[in-house]
Amino acid sequence: MANLRLNKSILYKTGPGLITAALVFGPGSLTVNTKLGASFGYMLLWVIVLSIIFMVSFTRMSSAIGCSSSDSLMQIIARRYGRWVAFFLGIGIFLISSSFQAGNSIGAGVAFYEMLGLSKAIWIIIISILAIVIIFARSFYKVLEVTMGILVLLMLASFLITLILSKPDLGQMISGLTPAIPGGSELLMVALVASSFSIVGAFYQSYLVQAKGWSTDDLSVANAESIRSIGLLGFLSALVMICAASVLHHQQVDVRSAADLGLALEPLFGGFTSSLFMIGLFAASFSSLLGNATIGGSILADAFGMGHDLQTTKVKMMMVAVIIFGSSIAIIFGALPLQLIVFAQAITIIIAPAAAFFLILLANQQDVMKERVFTLKKNILPIGGFLLLMVLAIFHLQRLVL
Repeated sequence: MANLRLNKSILYKTGPGLITAALVFGPGSLTVNTKLGASFGYMLLWVIVLSIIFMVSFTRMSSAIGCSSSDSLMQIIARRYGRWVAFFLGIGIFLISSSFQAGNSIGAGVAFYEMLGLSKAIWIIIISILAIVIIFARSFYKVLEVTMGILVLLMLASFLITLILSKPDLGQMISGLTPAIPGGSELLMVALVASSFSIVGAFYQSYLVQAKGWSTDDLSVANAESIRSIGLLGFLSALVMICAASVLHHQQVDVRSAADLGLALEPLFGGFTSSLFMIGLFAASFSSLLGNATIGGSILADAFGMGHDLQTTKVKMMMVAVIIFGSSIAIIFGALPLQLIVFAQAITIIIAPAAAFFLILLANQQDVMKERVFTLKKNILPIGGFLLLMVLAIFHLQRLVL
């Protein structure tokens, strides 16, 4: 009986943050961390730490809003600032989720293709159908929570074993926590911050805590869970970068995707290790595929006044639309088309700072937070994160213009 109560307590205290961590850590994160580890060794581990600190600050802020209000973020924004603002944010988040969904489909398909053969397109179709079946489960949030938990455990086991086999240099790992910017790393550093510090993922955290059923009484639980889960996100990112630094850095391998690290492991440690890494790649890709569909579909539905209940058919159909769009692009082009990448970056430049701005704004409104407004001390990190997003937006804007 005591063990049963303990298990219930653990399940009660986990969920929203774990889902956010799983959906943020996708094939894009894997690829960026692999490239950075292969190119610069352990030198940029400190960037992961910085990104995770900002991610935690916004995830906690979003959780606090979700626990404090019975209305969703989009409903609050529409009521206070106009329906058109909610439309703008909702459509933007939907477009970002849909644009990068092709990469999730490709990553999941490649993992099975490398392990079992057949066709990448066939695996993409099978995986997309599996995701749609999960979406139409009777208790989708509970199924999502369990699925993401299993996928995170798969990632953790896969990359941790790979790390042990790769025998990293502990001294260089520690030195990588000291801030330094090696020449030629600037663009990839920006990509690393963007992949680890996902403001869209943090924004959706408020929806997840409401789906979990948490209220103001659960604020301390939500805060602790955010720190644990987003910390796990950083740990996974660091595992991949360290593995790439240990295995690929001295080989001068031109990394084009995360699968390159898995393929490089085979001649060194055997086919089992390569397959193990591919399982981790699948878990990362499928969790992001399912998570992105949930974010893009439910927030767009909410922006259009359809509500955000994950059990309603309208919301589920919006999620399916994100999956179908991503898998179609993946099958037709076999990769993210350059035009789609540019489009997604352009949308992100606008939406990410806007989402961060509204989170900070609402977290400091007494009627929204039920008198539990954020203190000046608690606002320092989110404001710092917002300024960082503005700097990244200007950087991307300059690249797009030039």
